[in-house]
Amino acid sequence: MTINDLLDYTIEKKASDLHLTTGAPPIIRSGGVLVPVAGTHALKSEQVEEYVFPLLKPEQKEILLMNKEIDFSFAFGDKARFRINAYHQRGYLSAALRCIPYTIPTIDELGLPKIIYEFCKLPQGFILVTGPTGQGKSTTLAAIIDEINQTRPVHIVTIEDPIEYLFPNKKALVEQREMHLDTHAWDIALRSVLRQDPDVVLVGEMRDYETISSAVTVAETGHLVFATLHTNSAAQTIDRIVDVFPDHQQQQIRVQLSATLEGVISQRLIPSLGSGLVPAVEILLATPAVRSLIRDGKTHQIDNIIATSSDVGMISLERSLANLVNQGKISKESAVNRTLKPDMLERMIRQKGS
Repeated sequence: MTINDLLDYTIEKKASDLHLTTGAPPIIRSGGVLVPVAGTHALKSEQVEEYVFPLLKPEQKEILLMNKEIDFSFAFGDKARFRINAYHQRGYLSAALRCIPYTIPTIDELGLPKIIYEFCKLPQGFILVTGPTGQGKSTTLAAIIDEINQTRPVHIVTIEDPIEYLFPNKKALVEQREMHLDTHAWDIALRSVLRQDPDVVLVGEMRDYETISSAVTVAETGHLVFATLHTNSAAQTIDRIVDVFPDHQQQQIRVQLSATLEGVISQRLIPSLGSGLVPAVEILLATPAVRSLIRDGKTHQIDNIIATSSDVGMISLERSLANLVNQGKISKESAVNRTLKPDMLERMIRQKGS
């Protein structure tokens, strides 16, 4: 099979990822499960290079050979885009290719809570989409940005590494900047964005102190900022941001977060009892009580606030998982495997069944 055959196969099977590594056959991730590509055999190192090198521009190949890894995107005709991480393991080239469809799903099509539409209407503030890697954060953000693009005449600037979903101008003007192609550093791009007359800013990933500090500053100056972070819960997200800062700055960032944060979306993708994956979503809204807890460093109490604030649109991960079980969308076993509070989840499932 050629690399084009493998990319076609990935799209045909509606797989999220394609893995190419020496000593194993090409493998796709379909419905959250790794499956070898039918009719293939273990790849030799030369075959992996024959698959990956044609996807790279000459300057990208040079970076890969020098740095041993690179993130880049590849447009596969009019079929799909792929976000690719090429890297070395045990001295051999490997690659993980994430399939990015050209059609951006809507918030409703993704099965996300309706409260997320309210985030799209905000004039300013800080919205974080969090969760482990591969849990659909980029797709959720794309749905949100596309909703704004269709409904508001605003200037949207994205900073990504690499660009994933493409946003054609609709009601909004959308400009997308790719790391290494359009800018050399996250913090420089975020400082520069303030001079580009943006209304909405998307930060592909907050990776370090400089990026987080710059993103908070953009939100403080009256812009609507969306960003992703690799954390397991809404409360952990606050702690992760604060912990990035030196001790003497942590109270300052708590005050800044308490003033700018509007919400946290923390999600997991769960194998469906039907086909594909469905999201379990925790929602934190920055109510006065939540802002006070952030400011006072009492983030351990945030989970209790989420659990008792469903009337304003908050939802705990356990409630979201229980709802999916009770609606027959996922198995109880899948839900239990993704919670740190199995006893609470069991009670929520029983309450529905009784």
